[in-house]
Amino acid sequence: MENAILILVSLVSIAICRAIAEKRGANTLFWTIMGALFGPFAIPFSFFSKPQQRY
Repeated sequence: MENAILILVSLVSIAICRAIAEKRGANTLFWTIMGALFGPFAIPFSFFSKPQQRY
């Protein structure tokens, strides 16, 4: 049961980080990985993400 909760929390964190990154124009792959690695701790930091540089 505990494993299912951890997986659910990770998936929700990934989705939230990715959505925030998309909205802010940041690198979605980077924030998806950060959400997977750090879980809910990555969410506040994704709000400070800067837009990707377009060359």
